[in-house]
Amino acid sequence: MTRSLDEANRELSRIREMPYGLARTQAAERQVRLVEAEGPDRARAYALSVLLESMVWGGEVERSYLPFTQLVRWYDEHPEQFDDVDRYAMFWSFKWMVGHLGEFPTVPAAQIEATLDDMERRYALAGLGRDAVAYARFAWAARRGADDVEEAYRTWVATPRDEYSQCEVCDPGDRASHLFATGRLAEGVRLVEETLATGATCATEPADMLSHLALAQLELGHRDAAVRAHRRAVAALADATGEMAGARGRRVVLLGRAGAVARLVRAVEQDERLLVEAETPRARLEWLLGVVAGTAALLPAHADAALRLTRVPASTVAELHAWAVGEAEALAAAFDLRDGGTALTARLAQARATRPLDAPLDLEVVTLPGAGAGAGAGAGASAGTGGASGDVAADVPGRADAADGTAGGTVGGTADDTPAEPPLARAERLLADGRTEEAAQAYVAASAAAEEAGLLVDAGYAAAEAARCAQVLADEDTAAGLYAHAAARLRAGGAEPVDVVPVLVAWAPAAAATGAVQPFLEAVDAVRDTLADDATEAPSDPAEQALAERRRTARRRALADLDDAAARALATLGGDERTGDAAVRAVRAAEAYAGVGALADAAHAFWLAGRLLDARGSTDDAVHHLESAVEGFGLARDRRTRAQAADDLVAVLRRTGQDARAEEVLSALTR
Repeated sequence: MTRSLDEANRELSRIREMPYGLARTQAAERQVRLVEAEGPDRARAYALSVLLESMVWGGEVERSYLPFTQLVRWYDEHPEQFDDVDRYAMFWSFKWMVGHLGEFPTVPAAQIEATLDDMERRYALAGLGRDAVAYARFAWAARRGADDVEEAYRTWVATPRDEYSQCEVCDPGDRASHLFATGRLAEGVRLVEETLATGATCATEPADMLSHLALAQLELGHRDAAVRAHRRAVAALADATGEMAGARGRRVVLLGRAGAVARLVRAVEQDERLLVEAETPRARLEWLLGVVAGTAALLPAHADAALRLTRVPASTVAELHAWAVGEAEALAAAFDLRDGGTALTARLAQARATRPLDAPLDLEVVTLPGAGAGAGAGAGASAGTGGASGDVAADVPGRADAADGTAGGTVGGTADDTPAEPPLARAERLLADGRTEEAAQAYVAASAAAEEAGLLVDAGYAAAEAARCAQVLADEDTAAGLYAHAAARLRAGGAEPVDVVPVLVAWAPAAAATGAVQPFLEAVDAVRDTLADDATEAPSDPAEQALAERRRTARRRALADLDDAAARALATLGGDERTGDAAVRAVRAAEAYAGVGALADAAHAFWLAGRLLDARGSTDDAVHHLESAVEGFGLARDRRTRAQAADDLVAVLRRTGQDARAEEVLSALTR
């Protein structure tokens, strides 16, 4: 039976609500096949637009050109089948095609320019504004390093914005990128800071502009401003959509110039996939250029610094540099050949000539226990694991509170005998005012003051607050050390095990990011053993029985939280043994969450378990747990995350020849 237009549009709209990925793209492909075979024709433009969008942002740009040409041809043949929304989407898709085709050196320049000319012709015939066309011509010129790029830039900037302009955050971000690339650093800094002050965000901003800003401030000699921009960039990257290969590459450049060896090594290890594959060849080249520049800045002093890479034949910084140079040379040459210039070969030469700063940058938010001021700057804060048993100093040497005029943890009275502000109150005031770095220092001082007074539990919680501030500022090294310190104080002070669990859960990402997972696991397992060993006798009073049951549920929930946090930390680090341990803990967490009725948490744990089991080759078990995840997210009414879990389930089913089951999953997602 042929679907009505409303029914087809409803299913297509549900696909648009899904996150980009395999499940969304294949569901969109299925809808295109249905519309082409059964109709209605009025839904074909929408179906092709949804498929095109899914491919472009789902990492399949090369495949997206087919539905794009089908969409344009359908418009030429049957414009009456397009409503206003369909027509807008079709014209907007020209922006994607012109922008993305240039990311592939195998696409001839003539094809890109022909598409650009067609875009300009169609926009003019339709009476549309010229801003999108002007930007596309500038971007194409900038990508090639063309002689007329400055003229194209001025034309674009002078063109009024219209309904087809890019978003109001990307616009200044791209202008600033050109200013930075052409040496107008101060002008670019002003533009970025004005944009940041608006608070506006999008899928890629402010992460991209912040990564540019950090390097520009470094070039201008503004070291503190560079550190602040770098921290904000790293934090924004965690929330950005897509690979963000360029921004990640600029992060590596800053770390290399800063002399932050351990941090650079971790950044490369975490994003190793980008060394060999990215959404586009140009994105991969941008990442490689960042790696070349960052590692060049560490040579020859840190040539032998070790890396743990599994997809690249390099085990030291020097070996990685040499490998990355070779890969970047081939890609740069391919693009330059297509573009008829030498722009990217020249950029590679500049990257290879990158040198370190005269003095390393201090990237730590606060000085860790047992470390002097600035101790972590040169080594990338490798002291991060030393805080498990160290003491937090009351004052943080070498750091000042610009607004209060006091050293990091000094909270004594002023010259006019104004009563001293309690350390914890000061920390909370600073945090409420948005002064997160100063708050971290104040929490460290509060922790020290509480410990000196014998209040170990209070000391532990204050240290945990400082650690959280460090995490917000993207300083996982400092956070890991402070969480270790906090957990030790909480346990020594006799805090309830259930109350320690949130601190351990918060510690997990920092433990994984720094690789310092062993102290974390030891703390997790110690608290887990205490929670599991609940020999409390059941009370006889009904009221007390209800209270005891609530406590037992809280302990079971806490056990699940511990297993889930440990599984995620282990999974992040990888390796056969760790992956196996992670899978066991994830399965245990999923079952425990389900047992206390935490459906969404259980679904997340089943999802993790399914991915880990798939990685270990346990396909049947993986499918079972992924199906449980998809079902659980459905019960929790979380359609978006359900689709993400379905991505992994469909991939396993397709890989193992279970296409019929995969189609059933895709069909269910749009119902």
